[in-house]
Amino acid sequence: MAFGGFSDNDASRPMAEINMIPLIDVMLVLLVIFIVTAPLLTHAIRVNLPQASAEVNLEKPETITLSIDANGVLYWDQTPVERAALPARLAQAARREPQPQLHLRAERTTQYQDVAQVLAAVQNAGISRVSFVTEPVRP
Repeated sequence: MAFGGFSDNDASRPMAEINMIPLIDVMLVLLVIFIVTAPLLTHAIRVNLPQASAEVNLEKPETITLSIDANGVLYWDQTPVERAALPARLAQAARREPQPQLHLRAERTTQYQDVAQVLAAVQNAGISRVSFVTEPVRP
């Protein structure tokens, strides 16, 4: 590998292209190393797990639909309920085993204060599974 000299002929000019052979050799060696070590990295630890049988729980929890209309009137599964009676009914539902799911439906024009008061009563009763029911946007 010549770096040049003092003559002006083409044979003594410096080489302008890069020698790719050492680079290809290094890449092939790295490829072989990765091919050999990749199966070792995915090796799982073998554990003998105990055998057990269990029945599948097909029982779905009860759902309670609590609706609030635009005037703030509450409906417990389509039955009107007074606001004063709501905490007692929620506490009774919270004591059931398994605890029921509460589906909260509020009309679009319902005041936020009404929804917040119902959510506070639900939280105070100890119901942990609350879902907000909405309708999907139709294109």
